[in-house]
Amino acid sequence: MPGIRAFAHALPKVELHVHLVGSASLPTVLELARRRPSAGVPTDARELAEFFTFRDFAHFLTGYLAVTSLVRDRHDIHTLVAGLAADLAAQNCRYAEVTVTPYNHLLDGMPGDELLSGLETGRARAAELGVELAWCFDIPGEKGAKAGQETLVFALRERPEGLVSFGLGGPELGVGRARFEPFFTRAREAGLHSVPHAGETTGPATIWSALHDLGAERIGHGTSCAGDPALLEHLAAHRIPLEVCPTSNVRTGQVPSIAAHPVRRMLDHGVVVTLNTDDPPMFGATLTGEYVAVAEALGLSALELVRLAENAVDASFLDERRKALLRSEITQITLPDPGNFA
Repeated sequence: MPGIRAFAHALPKVELHVHLVGSASLPTVLELARRRPSAGVPTDARELAEFFTFRDFAHFLTGYLAVTSLVRDRHDIHTLVAGLAADLAAQNCRYAEVTVTPYNHLLDGMPGDELLSGLETGRARAAELGVELAWCFDIPGEKGAKAGQETLVFALRERPEGLVSFGLGGPELGVGRARFEPFFTRAREAGLHSVPHAGETTGPATIWSALHDLGAERIGHGTSCAGDPALLEHLAAHRIPLEVCPTSNVRTGQVPSIAAHPVRRMLDHGVVVTLNTDDPPMFGATLTGEYVAVAEALGLSALELVRLAENAVDASFLDERRKALLRSEITQITLPDPGNFA
């Protein structure tokens, strides 16, 4: 497809599903690993690449938590945020809502003020690069109600600048969404938006639970919705966006390939799909690359890529003025004639 990468790069983009620790570039992870070799993360580039070759979702989580253990102070947090911002700026991404898991960092011994300071200075650096960052504080679901309570307390007590949403991550199997209902109810009452993961590694019932029990306004992943026509209809009718991460789903073994990903079925049913990277260096993904991959594998036109970019703007928690500015930028992009890459 001639010109597809250049077109995808030129699109002003929004990222709605990226984890801060998972955004660490390979050089950053190597630097941290060499500083703290006892964490067990490889200090050799080739070995680290093998370390990031995941057998399944459980194996991925093991690697993810090992990298999390490398992050100990405000300087590490700043390095992660600034690195992510530089990567996003290089891809013409204007705005991102970044998932941070405070409980894991606090559990590893990082003082709360260190975490907040690193987020604040990193966010300021991002602004200098032309990228606006917002935060989602999420619960590591496998750690249970204690993690839910402490994440909620930390979020509402500290309420850092840019905090817009409350999430739920980690494994889904055996970690029912409904058990976190009290924490999401209080977060929503305090003005935070509900954006739990659901349907990444389990079936449609998890997505229904996220909607009914957690008041989800967006769904993280939602991959399995394609197996339930009633759910597809519900998501489309109520304009509930999905934060779809195709390469992530392939790399963790949830789908065999981009071509087999249900994103085409979602779009055909009128679901609001947004494209995202999840944990980009760990999966060898980029935001521009996600647009290219789905266009090539699923035969999307340039106009469909534009609509995906617009979906991300519309699904974001930006105010209407800033959404309008981004939409205006997107509409100024010149489409290939006749709007495809053939």
